[in-house]
Amino acid sequence: MRCQLVLETSAFALDVKESTRRAIKYRRGGEIIIVTHSGRGWFDPLGDEKGDVFGLVIRLQGCDFPRACALVAELSGYRAAKEIWHGEHSEFESRATITERWARRPSPWRGSATWRYLRWQRSLPAPIIRAAIRQGVLREGPFGSMWAAHIDDQGKVSGWEGRGPEWRGFAAGGTKILFRLGATHATRLCVTEAAIDAMSLAAIESMRDNTQYLSTGGGWAPATATALRELAGRANAHLVAATDANSQGDAYADRLRLLAEDVGCSWLRLRPTSDDWNDVLKQREKDKEVRRKEGRDVSPSRRSNQADLRPAAPAPK
Repeated sequence: MRCQLVLETSAFALDVKESTRRAIKYRRGGEIIIVTHSGRGWFDPLGDEKGDVFGLVIRLQGCDFPRACALVAELSGYRAAKEIWHGEHSEFESRATITERWARRPSPWRGSATWRYLRWQRSLPAPIIRAAIRQGVLREGPFGSMWAAHIDDQGKVSGWEGRGPEWRGFAAGGTKILFRLGATHATRLCVTEAAIDAMSLAAIESMRDNTQYLSTGGGWAPATATALRELAGRANAHLVAATDANSQGDAYADRLRLLAEDVGCSWLRLRPTSDDWNDVLKQREKDKEVRRKEGRDVSPSRRSNQADLRPAAPAPK
């Protein structure tokens, strides 16, 4: 029996937007459980707990192992909600290394499917897309998606966040460390939960000097914590928790605060006015378009009113 069954019968709701083929997210109030290993495993992204279906029942029900076995048996006839599936990797792709798979994909170009997705569906301005391309952290993904690289301290690609019109995920076999955009030796470090949000915040701030825009990819792997600790340990470092405006974002912000306090750097919570920074950016673009149309579309009645407000011509002498 899979962990999804336990969660769906314990008032947890499936979060389709935040789920991937390999990591299915469930929410119940402020609680979050991620189901992995095709339903055989789970972990708490806001804590350290993880395990199999029996451990999940023990956690949720507060019972011992024999009782957990009995509860699992009782649920064995329950049918789960529709499975999330985003396509399988080919056998050839699964054998290739992360570096080889990344190298095979071209960089986006103006008018490409990835460019159109980022520019028009995500409202990222062209200079930000070009900056990510120049820094080598953006690739054309399949079916109009984008790949945003996670980089280790030596500049090597360890994996990538995949985002597209219909799906999202992380590179199979890859390791989440950090997506990095901006000044390499920056001391202002803005940490978001997704590469799209990192690029969106960079657009909103017009790529501030001495700033690096980072993404954890929604995870907090040991490699991510190590990389953040290394960056925050720089002289005069300032850690900015630019995570989402929800309970998960607040939990990530708390972790960043504790990390900053531990290494002795300054810290700030930068909370988006919408759920995430891409939502903020898209709303700004909509507002700009409305103002542009209002400024250009002047009706005859408005022109008449404006004419009445012009200074009168001087009377002839």
